[in-house]
Amino acid sequence: MEEFLKQLMGKKIDISCGTNSTVSGDVADVKDGVLYLRDENERVAYVAIEKIAIVWEATEHQSRPGFLG
Repeated sequence: MEEFLKQLMGKKIDISCGTNSTVSGDVADVKDGVLYLRDENERVAYVAIEKIAIVWEATEHQSRPGFLG
């Protein structure tokens, strides 16, 4: 899994670590069994690779305003 995640360096991914735990961000680093994910606010989440159940490459959703003038 660690080698697979290294192939995703720089890409935005969503990961699931169980039924109620999902984390999203750009893959910043992968080392020593830890995945480093950076979110849009530049915060870094440190995820134990052994706990990851599912990985998705994230798709960019365009935000649309509620009202157009």
